[in-house]
Amino acid sequence: MRSAGVFEAKQNFSALIDAVEAGEEVRITRHGREVVRMLPVRRQPVLTPAQIEAELQALKELHSRIKPGPGWRELRDDGRE
Repeated sequence: MRSAGVFEAKQNFSALIDAVEAGEEVRITRHGREVVRMLPVRRQPVLTPAQIEAELQALKELHSRIKPGPGWRELRDDGRE
């Protein structure tokens, strides 16, 4: 973990961003109190085609089990002219 005061952070902002990109946590302080914490963004894992296909199949199954109840047309058309 790296710590810097506000003035130092303004002078070395690019270097602090480089440190965060490298995985380091950076804390910026004002008068000794932490006011900013910069953390690296966590990358979301990429889904495989098999995972995507499984999710789409689950959605299709769910969609086939859901049937509109009575009165759905009235609800849909409420307020339409």
